[in-house]
Amino acid sequence: MRSKRVWIIAAAAVVAIGGGGLVVAGPDTGAPADSTPVPVAVTILAASPAAPSAAAAAASAAVTPPQAAASTAATDRATRVKNLNAALKAVKGDFAVAVLDRRTGQRYVYRGAVKYDTASIVKVQILACMLLKAQDAGRAPTSAEMKLARPMIRLSDNNATTSLYQRIGGRTAVTRCNKRLGLTQTVVNSRWGLTRTTAADQVVLLSELVDTRGPLSAGSRKTAFTLLNTVDKAQDWGVPVVARTGEIFTVKNGWDTRTADGGLWAVNTIGRITAKNGRVDVSVAVLTRRNRNMSSGVTLVERVAKLTRRHLAY
Repeated sequence: MRSKRVWIIAAAAVVAIGGGGLVVAGPDTGAPADSTPVPVAVTILAASPAAPSAAAAAASAAVTPPQAAASTAATDRATRVKNLNAALKAVKGDFAVAVLDRRTGQRYVYRGAVKYDTASIVKVQILACMLLKAQDAGRAPTSAEMKLARPMIRLSDNNATTSLYQRIGGRTAVTRCNKRLGLTQTVVNSRWGLTRTTAADQVVLLSELVDTRGPLSAGSRKTAFTLLNTVDKAQDWGVPVVARTGEIFTVKNGWDTRTADGGLWAVNTIGRITAKNGRVDVSVAVLTRRNRNMSSGVTLVERVAKLTRRHLAY
């Protein structure tokens, strides 16, 4: 079931404008990076029931209830990861996914180091960098900046994006900004839609948008949430599909064709699912390429997102 939006600012007239800049094929980099946690091994020495040895007694005493619980949780996590890996390997398509649970600190990545073209999900980076630039100047974003930022995120307006990208300093400025955001695997392009990134980097970016100890101020974090929570309804597919009743989502999607792939589509989704009771606080990024059309790409990212929730049980 779908979750609710938190409508803080009324949306303007809805017009779907675009998913990304021009995208061309580039060489793939990185390699599959499935990471399965190793269950904790606990060894208990055997002894006679009538006369337990000192070593056995010490070993038994060392296994306290919290340790036993931690071992069980680690084993359960390892099983879930193993099952999710198997489920994703059975899915046809070229994709990567990363999930970061802020409550537990656990991160899951599948092909997390493989770089994909961002298309319009790069607009979240541009937004964050615009907000940081305003902070550095000791001010709030100007009305002119927000006039570009709103349609850039809510309607995926490419013209507004290009104007804002140039306004904040283009490739050089965003590359420098990405270092402050902790993005180590993202390569910015002067043609913003050609920026390349990884699923692992994208969940880092999403986390920085809400981290009270991160570079973004409370005001900047609120602005980012407001925009990403009020995207055009025609563009709130992807990550929001896994949100349950009463949960809150933020999302930004990207979609575009790749000329060198014969017109095949890159379709990406990044976003967060949270609950007011604090039981859910998860960032999800699904990146894909070489889809036959946009529709098949949307189907793929939503299927992958659903599998992560089913198996990781967040």
